[in-house]
Amino acid sequence: MTRGRAHGLVRAVGVVIPAHNEAALLERCLSGMTLAVEDLLLADEHLAVVVVVVLDSCTDGSLAIAQRFGFENLIVDHGAVGAARRAGVEVVSARLAGFDSRSVWLANTDADSCVPAHWLREQVRLADHGTDLIVGTVRPDPTDLTAEQFAQWSRSHPPGEANAHVHGANLGVRLSCAVDNGGFPAIPEHEDARLVERLRAAGVPEIATDDIWVLTSGRFIGRSPAGYAHHLAETLAGDRAAAH
Repeated sequence: MTRGRAHGLVRAVGVVIPAHNEAALLERCLSGMTLAVEDLLLADEHLAVVVVVVLDSCTDGSLAIAQRFGFENLIVDHGAVGAARRAGVEVVSARLAGFDSRSVWLANTDADSCVPAHWLREQVRLADHGTDLIVGTVRPDPTDLTAEQFAQWSRSHPPGEANAHVHGANLGVRLSCAVDNGGFPAIPEHEDARLVERLRAAGVPEIATDDIWVLTSGRFIGRSPAGYAHHLAETLAGDRAAAH
């Protein structure tokens, strides 16, 4: 496994977005990603950027929505977010094979989430200053929660504080570090946490940040049994029926 810093300024960026029946939220996700890519290229027009939407076992209108954007769509039938994310990384690696993997930044989010416009630009900035792993925060969509539930969540998540909790919806890693440490395992859930465990054991330089927090669904029933939706449901008290 890789130990220490994988040197190299970022020359290319790959983004992986797994989606399973997210027609209700996918347009918001991809609209936000479009703005993030535009913002990144305004900062450095010479960067190569590949965005892969991995449509895993979708039976709704997700594909039709994804096709309205200029990203690459990969259709798979894994039924597991880890396998879907891994497949997306394989496509990114193939498309950016002309670059040294130490100069490729791999950014990850989810189809039920919306990244801020500076999301990619800030990750590249941090990577160029020596970071090989970025663990970002997420915030639940307040429209999915009651006022009391959102207030409760906010009390335990003060703005500006990064808790280093791993979210696939807001995770960045140097491609060489990801590959050298086994990549995302093809498992139904927690593939993000398993990879980060290996990266931390390998001693890669890490930054946890709230500066690029990602808006994510505040639903209590998610696509994976023990994912963020489960965490939110277990964390928040109050009338869950009022949330979506």
